[in-house]
Amino acid sequence: MSERYKDMVKVPKEPAAKMLSNSNVLLKTPLESPASASPEQVLLELEQKEAWQDILTLMSVLLPARERVWWACLAARDYIGPKTPKDPPPLAAAEKWVFEPNDENREAARQSLDNAYVDDDTTHCANAVIFFDGRLGSGDLAEHAAPAGVAEMSALGMNVVALGKLSDKFETHIQLLIDRAVDIARGGSGRIEARETEKETS
Repeated sequence: MSERYKDMVKVPKEPAAKMLSNSNVLLKTPLESPASASPEQVLLELEQKEAWQDILTLMSVLLPARERVWWACLAARDYIGPKTPKDPPPLAAAEKWVFEPNDENREAARQSLDNAYVDDDTTHCANAVIFFDGRLGSGDLAEHAAPAGVAEMSALGMNVVALGKLSDKFETHIQLLIDRAVDIARGGSGRIEARETEKETS
């Protein structure tokens, strides 16, 4: 049996179906696993069915908030490149929140949307920060619930954008995004190379 999804210590010990339901997220692939199946069991079934995009969807739900935002930021870096003073404000704000997850940086992520270009897809990263805890924000906004799954779907959206930007290597890159999420779920940095992914999946 594949070891690909072993040791994801940061993933809650809850059934995958429960976590998907709590986030109001549906998979496109019909599952044969029981409702009580662990995340690893469901991921293995999805892999056997080559439901790669559903694996990305599930990983967006399984990762804790900070790890989820970091996963999204790394996806943005895949096509934007290394950090520079000209980074899109939403991406820069989201990365700052990952390292200092406080209300001030959360609010900065919200304000970054005001300075974002219309076609700036890194707004997904900022939105993953703003709604990370299922609330509309900090302060008075914390009294109001955000739509279920909005943070998760923002992180997923950033990864899907990266796939589109790098469509010439779609098959390789989607495997990288999956293994990156798994590495982060294991407590790693997510900074893995595509060639490592190819070795693991070959």
